[in-house]
Amino acid sequence: MSLFIRKYKPGVVYNTQILWRLNSTTAETQKQGEEEEEFRVLDILQKKTRIQKKAARRADIQPDRSEKMPTDQNWGNVWPGPRSFHPSSVPLPIRQGYVPKGQAPPGKKANAELMKIPNFLHLTPPVIKTQCEAIKPFCTEWPKLLNSEEAIEKHYPVEVITSDYCHASPTIRNPLARIVTMRVKLSDLKLDSRARDKFLRLVGDKYDEKTDLVTFTADRCPVRKQNLDYVNYLLTACYHESWTVEDWEKEKCLEDMEYYDFDMHPSKKNLVNWFFMSNNKENNLSDDEIKSFDTSSIPNGVEYKNAVSELFNEGENVTTLKNYDTAVRKLLGLPEKKVVD
Repeated sequence: MSLFIRKYKPGVVYNTQILWRLNSTTAETQKQGEEEEEFRVLDILQKKTRIQKKAARRADIQPDRSEKMPTDQNWGNVWPGPRSFHPSSVPLPIRQGYVPKGQAPPGKKANAELMKIPNFLHLTPPVIKTQCEAIKPFCTEWPKLLNSEEAIEKHYPVEVITSDYCHASPTIRNPLARIVTMRVKLSDLKLDSRARDKFLRLVGDKYDEKTDLVTFTADRCPVRKQNLDYVNYLLTACYHESWTVEDWEKEKCLEDMEYYDFDMHPSKKNLVNWFFMSNNKENNLSDDEIKSFDTSSIPNGVEYKNAVSELFNEGENVTTLKNYDTAVRKLLGLPEKKVVD
């Protein structure tokens, strides 16, 4: 909206002077908007306007991080702990994956197989050495007397075996890691003959006669600590129960024994009497002294004792009869038996 002022003079052309102009853009815009809404035209066949495509500017691609790594870098700072495989952080040409015959396996870029499995890239020899140096102030010095396997077995007779597993799973606890195995030599338990026999009957097939080891294995509890406590309980219970003497055990005589004991049978007495007679000596030993007599002092006496015990305990077979024949010939000084084909 404009305001005009006219000055009229006779015989003069009108002069028009614009003093000021008032613009109301708001009202006009609102009015135009109302007119557009009121007189909208329905365009059924819409024509697509051509849009001029802009040429994409190609950005400069930076080289991969693995290609810029120096050869003398501190790998512990690059890969400090266990993590999923990242190709840009490993400057090694690693390949993995199944491919047809005659082709190379896929590289490390966009390789899902490398990310599936756990890796030990954080446990390189320099990093392990650095970690060992860090924990060394908190460790005690190794005892000087434990300088051999025999010394270790003497001072630490009980051996506990456990296993740790590193696997790809939603949980860090592997079911096999809970299994605990305890081994101890029967000779280290300091048992007498009666307690030893009872202990062997309690443990059953857990005793290996060749290695003299008693093995307890526990895997029924969900946690390793519980299984460790359980095998300790088994060893303690069997040991103390073997020393327990029941009333009915006192009434047990030689005929009630489940196995043949050479030292308790008359065979031991006959062997000792024969040894003294063959050396022209008198046998003045009592029955208790004969039972405690050392058979190793008799030449080939231990071999004869073992052969007789095997013959009665295992029964007659080709092996036991052959061992008994050989032991008797050595004991009596007879020549070996010749077998003619």
